[in-house]
Amino acid sequence: MPFITDLAAAWQKNNSLLCVGLDPDLSKFPAHLQGKPDAIFEFCKAIVDATADVACSFKPQIAYFAGESAEAQLEALIDYIHVNYPDIPVILDAKRGDIGATAAQYAREAFVRYQADALTVNPYMGFDSVEPYLEYPDCGLIVLCRTSNPGGSDLQNLTVEGGKKLYQHVAALVAEKWNKHGQAALVVGATFPQELADVRRIVGDLPLLVPGVGAQGGDVQATVTAGKTAAGLGLMINSSRAILYAGKGEDFAEQARKMAIATRDDINQYR
Repeated sequence: MPFITDLAAAWQKNNSLLCVGLDPDLSKFPAHLQGKPDAIFEFCKAIVDATADVACSFKPQIAYFAGESAEAQLEALIDYIHVNYPDIPVILDAKRGDIGATAAQYAREAFVRYQADALTVNPYMGFDSVEPYLEYPDCGLIVLCRTSNPGGSDLQNLTVEGGKKLYQHVAALVAEKWNKHGQAALVVGATFPQELADVRRIVGDLPLLVPGVGAQGGDVQATVTAGKTAAGLGLMINSSRAILYAGKGEDFAEQARKMAIATRDDINQYR
């Protein structure tokens, strides 16, 4: 089914706005997984199994897999999620941004090779760098808008034509012109709740992927208050490290589940 349809169903079924980020760092793995050839898959699989009923989406970050030559494990992981938890969409966090034939290959990589349900992309080369992804009308396109890192202000907070900030211009472009198939979303960081509220005002009910809670210090109450829709939905609030590495022993998945439940419940009390 289309990404937005699956996401809306997961919000309701699991009563959750929590996106579990899958950023597997071998140096942080428990001792019993160290040195195993398929350690990344086994670690992420255990996290997925432990958190699937409290998440609205999973978000593997491609760099953590590619940096360890573990692309085959990423393919296996996404396939595992689709087979065992078909109602939970998978967002490939790759932040692709290029034009023409190159963008078309990135689209094939994400949606054909990895079978991701959605992909994060960079908008700063304009619409022709986004258009090739629209050849996959059921797949989500999640566009960087106001990112959670401090350096995002170097560009995203610049004033452009009409007195708007650049991130506000991007939000309006995506909501009004680029959302050709109704499968678009935006990345807006939890570390900037005022900007998050601005984006929500501009884009209506468009879904927002919100990194920055947990290890990055974003405030959950401020995030939910600023970003939720009138129905108390519209958000994929990502937490990665705080969940993945909540435990350091053989019970790491159990500890991850406890943290995921606590984060989900923390989010829900402000909806």
